[in-house]
Amino acid sequence: MTDDFDEFSFLPAQAADIAFDGPLPIGERLTLTLPDGRTLSALRWAPASDPEGLPLVTFLHGAGLNAHTWDTTILALGLPALAIDLPGHGDSSWRDDLRYVASALAPDVAAGIRAWTDRPQLLVGQSLGGLTAAAVAAAAGELVRELVVIDITPGIDPNGNAQQIAQFFAGPTDWASRDELVQRALQFGLGGTPAAAARGVYLNSRVRPDGRVEWKHHFAHLAAARAAATPAAPASAASGDTVATVLADNGWSDLGAVRVPLTLIRGDHGYVTDDEAADYVRRLPEATVVVVDSGHNVQEELPVELARMLAARGA
Repeated sequence: MTDDFDEFSFLPAQAADIAFDGPLPIGERLTLTLPDGRTLSALRWAPASDPEGLPLVTFLHGAGLNAHTWDTTILALGLPALAIDLPGHGDSSWRDDLRYVASALAPDVAAGIRAWTDRPQLLVGQSLGGLTAAAVAAAAGELVRELVVIDITPGIDPNGNAQQIAQFFAGPTDWASRDELVQRALQFGLGGTPAAAARGVYLNSRVRPDGRVEWKHHFAHLAAARAAATPAAPASAASGDTVATVLADNGWSDLGAVRVPLTLIRGDHGYVTDDEAADYVRRLPEATVVVVDSGHNVQEELPVELARMLAARGA
């Protein structure tokens, strides 16, 4: 068994899902070798009408996802864009130090933006990607002209709605087939339709030499290792610890240091509660908050609406 499918082969179906009938954008896989030898991977997208166009918008995905989560949003947006696989995710290297917090991820992301773009970006980050985007904007403000954070604040309760994804990834780390993973995603209410869930699983997993299928991202493997080391604790507790660690980073300090326009887009049934959103506004009175009819993964549930909101910001 091998991974012999084209990672861009799902695009026609995604275009059909949103009734997009124009020329499909051109996708390209990029790889950057970092100073310590690790690699950072990304997808660069250019409209068919401007195949050499350099990115105007850079996207950072959430924990346990990868750059392809933005495909349909980028398709609807119709502009040159960059979608980065965060370290430990997608085709980017795993971190030996296991530090998957915004302050550790931001320097790698900044290196990618410097290498692959030629102007300040509209930087869009969802969940862990949102916290990382804030860290980039705080430390390397010259790379960012506007910041959009999707369905995350440093103050969300790690024992709240975020536990759903923690429990999902706390299961086994390898499977007999991708079909098993698709069924698990659907049982947890993830992925939407069976077709969308299958697409997400294919782009977020790989086939090992022994034929078993495993998640590409490091989080599931870390959660399983922690659960094995503390068998008395529920498996979800290990993932919950990871969520808490991510949120305990420098998020509020980073957001307070941002000097460009800042928008929080949150799903009305996502991870950010009304009280947490109110706290966000109290701490960051200059920020704009937009509420949409969505769960946590706004880019997958409302890709066209999200693209319209980004286009309205001069993307």
